[in-house]
Amino acid sequence: MSSEDREAQEDELLALASIYDGDEFRKAESVQGGETRIYLDLPQNFKIFVRGNSNECLQNSGFEYTICFLPPLVLNFELPPDYPSSSPPSFTLSGKWLSPTQLSALCKHLDNLWEEHRGSVVLFAWMQFLKEETLAYLNIVSPFELKMGAQNKVQWRTAQPSPSTEADSGGAVGSNAEDQEEVVDERAVQDVESLSSLIQEILDFDQAQQMKCFNSKLFLCNICFCEKLGSDCMHFLECRHVYCKACLKDYFEIQIKDGQVQCLSCPEPKCTSVATPGQVKELVEAELFARYDRLLLQSTLDLMADVVYCPRPCCRLPVMQEPGCTMGICSSCNFAFCTLCRLTYHGVSPCKVTAEKLIDLRNEYLQADEANKKFLEQRYGKRVIQKALEEMESKEWLEKNSKGCPCCGTPIQTSCVCFVTSSVTTSESSEAGRL
Repeated sequence: MSSEDREAQEDELLALASIYDGDEFRKAESVQGGETRIYLDLPQNFKIFVRGNSNECLQNSGFEYTICFLPPLVLNFELPPDYPSSSPPSFTLSGKWLSPTQLSALCKHLDNLWEEHRGSVVLFAWMQFLKEETLAYLNIVSPFELKMGAQNKVQWRTAQPSPSTEADSGGAVGSNAEDQEEVVDERAVQDVESLSSLIQEILDFDQAQQMKCFNSKLFLCNICFCEKLGSDCMHFLECRHVYCKACLKDYFEIQIKDGQVQCLSCPEPKCTSVATPGQVKELVEAELFARYDRLLLQSTLDLMADVVYCPRPCCRLPVMQEPGCTMGICSSCNFAFCTLCRLTYHGVSPCKVTAEKLIDLRNEYLQADEANKKFLEQRYGKRVIQKALEEMESKEWLEKNSKGCPCCGTPIQTSCVCFVTSSVTTSESSEAGRL
């Protein structure tokens, strides 16, 4: 190795280490070389599309995901002794979301860049090309479609290649792998177990990178009006409104203590976004979260039409109600009860009605439509319904046309009251005359 080549290599590796952080560039310890990770800048609202089935009748079915980040391309290189004066770096290029044909096309273009820079260092030019021009060079546009092809091999579909890519790769960059035999460069490394694992890896990486970016930014909390790092903040997933964790912690604790577990919504006025259980668990103490979890489950069960609660005061556990059946059996205490009146199950006999409930039953019956009237008659029986109506009519007549006796409270007519009053007065006067 000449001293000039040695010095050029050392300077290049030192420059790369100063330009890129430890996650993007790592120098090898045993050889003159290293590893670079190239993170691409995706267009806004970039989408990947996954077909649900290759069957023709389901050709249009599938799932679409909007992402901000894709896993990096990884360039591993080793510098030969006569680099850069004579030989290029030896390298491998890997990327999970690119096909072997696409990776091969990129390898070929890296060779072309070396020919253009022969005699001078080329690693920085390679990295800049991969970072800034990969999508355009391979003609990758949104939505970027992935699907499972023959023999469970992952295939990539993109738009037709641009003229520049056709010239470099023989027109094989953006075309469908089913229509042609792929020419794979041995330096192209593409290791994907299955389509589902690839999609999961892409989504996990995207989420992790979004969180990393969020944690490094400053946000203004609209509760305390202080600027804080994203690592000290939390955002609601639907609306993306951001508040500091200290303010949200106090807000969540007050709501949970008041039993308002359904109201852990975004503090922004008129915003309906709700905090997830995971976000609540991150902020509040374990004991308070247990209360939140219990109340949330109970409120959810209350909204389910096929769930009733055991009427025993010592139990009160939820019971699943069979469709069309009025009997419920508690799995804890084995109490069989009527799901309508909450009393002991009475079979086909009508539900019993207490005197206090007659008023409510009468009002409910008068306001019901024909279908609900028939349901009430089947539930309580026609005689009970008729009794409720007669009882209320009698009560209303007595309230309108009578008064309560001052001695015993029995309803009496107004005319009778006058007669009784006058009779009492006369008898009292006669008794006084005798004395």
